[in-house]
Amino acid sequence: MSKQERYTAPRRVVAPEMVDDLPSAEEKLKGVEHWYQSNSKMVNNVLIGILAIVLGYFAYDKFYRAPRIQKANDAIFRAQTYFGMDSLNWALNGDGDKLGFLKIMDKFSGTPAANLSKYYAGVCYLKMGNFAQAEKYLKEFDGKGTMVAEVAKGCLGDALMEQGKTDEGIKAYLDAASNEDNILLAPLYLERAGLAYELKNNTAEAIKMYRKIKDRFPMSQQARNIEKSLARLGDYNP
Repeated sequence: MSKQERYTAPRRVVAPEMVDDLPSAEEKLKGVEHWYQSNSKMVNNVLIGILAIVLGYFAYDKFYRAPRIQKANDAIFRAQTYFGMDSLNWALNGDGDKLGFLKIMDKFSGTPAANLSKYYAGVCYLKMGNFAQAEKYLKEFDGKGTMVAEVAKGCLGDALMEQGKTDEGIKAYLDAASNEDNILLAPLYLERAGLAYELKNNTAEAIKMYRKIKDRFPMSQQARNIEKSLARLGDYNP
């Protein structure tokens, strides 16, 4: 197509006699003012409502939520100390003066410390042999964004396996091992998943777990004896 033949979109042309019909800026402003005067009560109520929400949230965060989080953090410190000392009963139930994990969950529900208390409570019950309670609290714990997310999943796997819930236990172990950047925990829980598959007589899946340890985590502690596990299952690789 030549330059002469090239399509040109038609331009909108405003006839001179139409210019006088267009509203001026002053008229538009007067229109807005008239609308506001007619609806001022509604507009003011909306603005007041928005301001009340903003101020309410600020007051809630500053005078209730933040101090409550700080109190919860102070409370969990003593319980964590008892946990580190393996004083599990005091860690769970408190010492008569300071709160334990169970009371922290209840009194400070919704705080990060209350959520973390669910993890600690689950591990306490796991160590105490109360596997149903361990399962309960470890399932309630939200590990997202925490440093103990993989450990919590692994502990849940242990609690489930102790109750004979092998399929659920395997799933928990695989979740715990899903972060392959964690070179300490991933091979540990892959090995436990492999052992759980062996309990189910699922040799193929067990071999898959052990081979993954061998291939992806060759420097791990679990990899040191992995050849023996593979050989025991008939997977020889001289």
